Amino acid sequence: MATFTSFTEINAWTKARELSRLIFEASSKGTFARDFGLKDQINRAAGSIMDNIAEGFERGSKNEFVNALTYSKGSAGETLSQLYRAFDRKHITDGHFQKLKADTEEISKMLNGLIRYLNTSTTAGFKFKDRK
Repeated sequence: MATFTSFTEINAWTKARELSRLIFEASSKGTFARDFGLKDQINRAAGSIMDNIAEGFERGSKNEFVNALTYSKGSAGETLSQLYRAFDRKHITDGHFQKLKADTEEISKMLNGLIRYLNTSTTAGFKFKDRK
């Protein structure tokens, strides 16, 4: 789709993958590791950011991709909200919170840009390439 041949080439996916790794590391330490509900929820939300990008791309339709990107953006919002809870519960330091917050907000902005681009693109997606 667009100029991508694989979802792994999408910068927002790469950044979301790194965020997911960082959140897993943070949630596996100290008091955060014992807050099982929040730990599970934030890891699922962070993973959903990258997973929805991949799933939408692989569907091969511009409209389905845009729809999946909006889900991904929603997961970024959920992740950010849970980061606030982790910070409020003193599971992460202010510095760690600020870094993860900035990363999450950057991904959200990247997704906005990709959605805007796709909404102005005339390409329907590879799913429709050989259809008449």
